[in-house]
Amino acid sequence: MSSTYHRRRAGRLIGGTLAALALCASPAAASTLVITGAGDGHGVGMSQDGALGYAQHGFSYEAILAHYYTGTTLGQMPAGASVRVLVGSKVERVPLERYVRGVVSAEMPANWPLPALEAQAVASRTYALTAHAGGSRFDVYSDTRSQVYRGVAAETAQTNAAITATAGQIVTYGGKPAITYYFASSGGMTENVENVFLGSAPEPWLEGVADPYDSGPSYNWTLTMTFAATAARLKGLVKGAFRGIEVLKRGVSPRIVAAEVLGSRGEEPVSGPELAGRLGLADSWAYFSVRNGKTVTPEPDTSSQPAAAPSTPSSTPTAAGPQGGAQASVASESTAVGPQGGAQAPAVAGSSATGGVAAG
Repeated sequence: MSSTYHRRRAGRLIGGTLAALALCASPAAASTLVITGAGDGHGVGMSQDGALGYAQHGFSYEAILAHYYTGTTLGQMPAGASVRVLVGSKVERVPLERYVRGVVSAEMPANWPLPALEAQAVASRTYALTAHAGGSRFDVYSDTRSQVYRGVAAETAQTNAAITATAGQIVTYGGKPAITYYFASSGGMTENVENVFLGSAPEPWLEGVADPYDSGPSYNWTLTMTFAATAARLKGLVKGAFRGIEVLKRGVSPRIVAAEVLGSRGEEPVSGPELAGRLGLADSWAYFSVRNGKTVTPEPDTSSQPAAAPSTPSSTPTAAGPQGGAQASVASESTAVGPQGGAQAPAVAGSSATGGVAAG
């Protein structure tokens, strides 16, 4: 999936840009970029921390999956289905159910409530069935470029129980298997697939939805870095001296779709996913400000979304109500692996990264 999106506009100097360019009068070393953001991962499909929250509030795995994958139903995988996994340099063909047993606890803490683990089992099974990461050679990587697979070593009694309870079940849309992306934390809302995996066609089951029970450790965050450090990370995108970042387009969540890197010699377009990857952000849901001494100035944002800090977690669900199971009392903890679980990380120009971050 392409991660580049270029939207060059005619030269202009809007009012909001004046504040950023006014920083020319101050030494770059005195300026700091302040980034306020939300979420952890690509933001498409099921939020694992959100699934935990739904499970803790008494929702069944069927309800969890129906919430994150809009308009889907549960179906049955083909009999005798298997998956080709690239492990190191070797391709292994593994029966699909055995494969899922080696994935679930590698992608979600095994002590999480059963409905969350069951939702993960169905999502992982469906993802493997619909993935074609290696074309005709193999289906999935054994790491976060697809989803983490650790074989028998990953199996636990709790995760195996979740897999047995959902044996053979997959997510379908219109009677066909529907690719089931998932990730760590949504920050309160998921995103449309076409706004994250740029160049992808819109999919009705991968539209942004509110995520009221996601309250994990990556729900919101703040990052600061000097202008010098920012310019180094954005090497090749900065014309002249780095002056700031202008957001041009946001998705529904509102993750950044397109932006411009502002330099003393002009602007350079950059996609939201590439910008997040270059800056090392957990997610492309981000707002930028510049701190100069004691003064903090919001960066220009000409998207249709207002520039506001991410909200705090809500306690109000969007679904009709609990469906099955008692409320769990398991404390929230971060997912076991990096934020790209379930989907290959978009390629970042100028970066050597090939996928998600390493397992924790």
